[in-house]
Formats: sequence, structure tokens, C-alpha cells
Amino acid sequence: MEAIAKLNNVPTSPRKMRMVVDLIRGEKVNRALNILKFESKVGAAKVEKLLLSAIANWQQANSEVDLEEANLFVKEVRVDGGRMLKRLRPAPQGRAHRIRKRSNHVTLIVDSAPEAVNAVVESENSENKK
Repeated sequence: MEAIAKLNNVPTSPRKMRMVVDLIRGEKVNRALNILKFESKVGAAKVEKLLLSAIANWQQANSEVDLEEANLFVKEVRVDGGRMLKRLRPAPQGRAHRIRKRSNHVTLIVDSAPEAVNAVVESENSENKK
């Protein structure tokens, strides 16, 4: 009962994005959204939008389960290095220094807490037996 959302080629370095992502890893979805909303780092707004997308993906796949009862949490967040743009900057004495403009890929997995899912499944089974 998990949902995945991906964000590719975000134009910030993976190291800076990992600082934002580490704040929400393992947190409940409501708390993670609050953390990201008030975080001042640049990547926080993009991760917040990605988290909302993952929640929407979960709702689409699990339309029979109520969102509030599901106890969603951030199961896994991964930040991988993306495409690197290489540029040259003039340096003294006719040399050139290479500038690497990094990007990253973010993968976010949202899952529901197991006890909430078991309760919903058991209630559905009891209703079907009646």
C-alpha cells in the first residue's frame, strides 16, 4: 500500500537537497508537510510539492481507504546525483577552471502504517461476511 513519486533533474546539488530530505525521513505526512512549509532552504518547496504528489498517488491507488485513518508516513526518501552541466570559467594566465553545475533526482515513497491498514482490512472482511 505504498506510493512512489519522483522528481528528476532538480537544479540544486544533491548535498544541499539531502539536508532538506533528512528532516522528513520517517516522519508522519502531516508533520513532514509542516516541516517543509516552514523550512527556509531552497529545496524545501520542491520536496513539499513532491510529497503532495506522493500523497495524491497513494489516494489514487487506495480510494477505498480514508486518508486520515491511514496514518501515512514517509517510508523512504532517496537523493541521487543527476545530470551535471560542465562550464568553463576564465582563470589567470590564459587558463580555464571547470565549473560543475550539479543536479539531483529525488525519489519519495509514502506508506501507510501497518496497524491502520490491518484495521481497515479486518473491518471490510467482517462487513463482507455479514
